[in-house]
Amino acid sequence: MANIGYIQMVRHCNQNCGFCSNPETPWFHGEAEVRAIIDDFAQRDYFGVIFTGGEPTLTPILAASIAYARGRGLHTRMISNGQKLADRAYLHELEQAGLDHVHISVHSHNRALEDFLTGTPGSLAWAEAALDHLADSAIRVDVNVVINRYNADQLHETIAWFEARFPHVRHFIFNNLDPSIGRAHTNQYFTPTLRAMEYSLQLAMQRLSAAGRTFRVEKVPLCYMAGFEHCSTETRKIIKSEERIVHFLDEKGTVRQQLWGHHQAKVCEVCTLRAICAGLFDRGEAYDEAELTPVFVDPREVVQRVAADERSDPAWRRSQLRGAAGLVAAPAQSRAPATMPPPDGSRLVAPQHNAKRRRDPWQDWHPVTPTPTATTIAARSDSDDPLSPPPSPAVAGEGAL
Repeated sequence: MANIGYIQMVRHCNQNCGFCSNPETPWFHGEAEVRAIIDDFAQRDYFGVIFTGGEPTLTPILAASIAYARGRGLHTRMISNGQKLADRAYLHELEQAGLDHVHISVHSHNRALEDFLTGTPGSLAWAEAALDHLADSAIRVDVNVVINRYNADQLHETIAWFEARFPHVRHFIFNNLDPSIGRAHTNQYFTPTLRAMEYSLQLAMQRLSAAGRTFRVEKVPLCYMAGFEHCSTETRKIIKSEERIVHFLDEKGTVRQQLWGHHQAKVCEVCTLRAICAGLFDRGEAYDEAELTPVFVDPREVVQRVAADERSDPAWRRSQLRGAAGLVAAPAQSRAPATMPPPDGSRLVAPQHNAKRRRDPWQDWHPVTPTPTATTIAARSDSDDPLSPPPSPAVAGEGAL
């Protein structure tokens, strides 16, 4: 098993993504506590540790924690928005400490859209500087993209931009939005539909595969992964019997995750991939199970592709496909809690109030702010906020996406 542990170093951030599922808390991990956690990962024979947040570069003990983990023989990884890594000297400090691998979060190649999604003007320029510096380092770099309503139709365009601008980036992770907590739950209008992402995601996967790049897709059911089922993060973990431990800085505390299943619908009962599919990530009751469709693909082919694809994983030497043959032959059964109610879209009817994101700024995203008219100027009550449009009945009464 190629198990990797997670440590949330802090829960505050220097950006303000409207779909963030890790809302700010006042807690942080101290150096002694981090060392104890790393010792535990090493004793469990974990492959590595991922430092995350919030924004992990905001803790003053990050370099020391990386060095300690490397000293315990762990692969060291970090998830970051890249803002502080735009400082070459700071990045060099982390490299000298022993950072092996970094995931930079970039959600769109469109600068105006990226500013909107991160709530931080200039965020793409910082990420670009970080990626340029990383190209000159020994640190492996991947890119994380959170799929949301506003970028769901342009994932392939963002990949094309990355291929041209940053040819050294060879691996991408598409994370479907988690609508169950934090701003993502408050701002339900960021939640995409599965069908809205299907075409662009398929084009992005085809493009990456043709270019010899690798990728993973998280929280997307296999009926939307046609031909690339083996690239589902959850499916790979199910097949390889992997686990992870996450040390959260909120009421969840420490969580050991060994099951990777979510909600599965009635139509999933006849799907041949049910045993290796995580299903619908519907903890926030924001997705619609009516979008699920059974597929009839031989699951053994998916398992074989996962096995053949192991060398693209830096942890492949630790991987074990234990029980995979029995897994695909096992009776289909739901891994979702029996008490989970079916989604009805009710939480999408009226987004809840949020001081930082008062309402859906645009019913249909456009990278250029519409020219204001005399009527809209008169109706505007919060002209100090460039992301707040005039009140719109269409937005206020918005139905399910």
